[in-house]
Amino acid sequence: MNFVLLEALANAGGAVGAGLAAIGAGIGIGQIGKGAVEAIARQPEASNDIRANMILAAALVEGVALFAVIIGFLAMVL
Repeated sequence: MNFVLLEALANAGGAVGAGLAAIGAGIGIGQIGKGAVEAIARQPEASNDIRANMILAAALVEGVALFAVIIGFLAMVL
């Protein structure tokens, strides 16, 4: 009985963790985009540098979120 409850809690925890990782990545990338748009509005001549840094930061956030989602799924499966 206890093993079944523990397995169910692990599945629920993995699902919640994967969902929170996806939500956190979405919020983080939105904040990155917001900051980049505001920076480009202030200094249009630096738009290429700002855009490159924005894409790099968004890619790093997305990579971390992918790892978190995979770990959440592994918690459900294993």
